Amino acid sequence: MTTRQSQCWILTGYPEGLPDATTFRLESRPLPEPAAGEVSLEALYLSVDPYMRGRMSPVKSYVAPLQPGDVIAGAAVARVTESKHPDFVAGDLVLAPLGWRTAGVLAGASLQKLALPVERASLALGALGMPGLTAYFGLLDVGRPKPGETVLVSGAAGAVGSLVGQIARLMGCRVVGVAGSEEKVRWLTEELGFHAALNYKAHEDLREALAPLCPDGVDVYFDNVGGAVSDAALGLINLRARLVICGQIAQYNAKNPPRGPRPFATLLVRRARAEGFIVFDFKERFPEAQRRLSTWVDDGRLRVRETVIEGFENVPKAFLGLFTGQNTGKMVAKL
Repeated sequence: MTTRQSQCWILTGYPEGLPDATTFRLESRPLPEPAAGEVSLEALYLSVDPYMRGRMSPVKSYVAPLQPGDVIAGAAVARVTESKHPDFVAGDLVLAPLGWRTAGVLAGASLQKLALPVERASLALGALGMPGLTAYFGLLDVGRPKPGETVLVSGAAGAVGSLVGQIARLMGCRVVGVAGSEEKVRWLTEELGFHAALNYKAHEDLREALAPLCPDGVDVYFDNVGGAVSDAALGLINLRARLVICGQIAQYNAKNPPRGPRPFATLLVRRARAEGFIVFDFKERFPEAQRRLSTWVDDGRLRVRETVIEGFENVPKAFLGLFTGQNTGKMVAKL
């Protein structure tokens, strides 16, 4: 009998600075037969996310680092091909911690059955998945926006930021986004309903450029990027402002992160709060958020865009594109 195989993308070693094509190696690995309680899967969509860069470092953060030789970890939408678990049958669509593989065998307990049609199943990796949950809890529970307040979002055209801004608008806030191109600025303002947006690449003095877009200051700053954008935002925060620290993509590949303004004096004078969070802090409430997000997507109050890269061979290319702004909305790889 011929042993079944899965194509896998492997971490070759820990990159210094920005990863490149040599960071990943394509391998074929054998697939076992599913045992009792397990399910065989074929991948349909693979997620690529900025947080994965942190796992390509030997330094432990909130999740253990990958080791050289490991399959790159991540979420996938997959189809069940064979099941030895009572909750799944062949043909079911599931959200699975499959990583960058074309197929795999996983415990049924690690899977979430999806009620989405296959043509919309990638939403489980975006607006109805971890990015949507991150936007929902980060803004509503950590940022706590009030109607009439100004919410400033960095990385506003990304998977999380684009949802943060739209949810803030639903909460009755003035929403200002920062993105990396004029095309993204137009998308934010003309399609997503942001009240204003700024292309940070077109301005040397970001605080000066942001100030007229936030004439009443900033009450909630949702930080996806860190770096110079966040330094500028700090100078605009109001009394009792909330700074939601979600990501620092501007620094993920820095060999020697630059020193920016020290924020504590500003936080003291403004009596402001800066709080980091990890979406898994809210795991018990995921069903609540997913129901609400699904309603907003279905009735058009949340608009979603995906950047889809086709082909398993292009998964690393899709991931590297996150760091050069090639995505608008959620980046996914379609197999």
